[in-house]
Amino acid sequence: MITVQTLIDALPLSVFHLDDPDRPVEGGYCGDLLSWVMGRAPAGGAWLTIMSNVNVAAVAALTDVSCVILAEDVVPDPPLLDRARTQGITLLGTGLSVYDCACRLGGLLGETGL
Repeated sequence: MITVQTLIDALPLSVFHLDDPDRPVEGGYCGDLLSWVMGRAPAGGAWLTIMSNVNVAAVAALTDVSCVILAEDVVPDPPLLDRARTQGITLLGTGLSVYDCACRLGGLLGETGL
């Protein structure tokens, strides 16, 4: 089973807020259009984005993702970080591109896409 902590240990991720390191990660989703993500991100997945405003927390809570990964060295806006803390949303960051992070996540999850 892949958990949030597994991702932190296996990928070059920084932790902005860690709510539940033992929460399973059951897939992934890449997207920046929040209304699109709201209807498509799977519960229990890792959401990869470059969006860093407070609305990310609302979408993460609605979709019940396991974690949000801010790619490409994006850092969360202070209101996003505050909301992640109060709503129990795990918020991570990476210098990887969304594509590279998604490929590595897929490898961990055993998904080849082929």
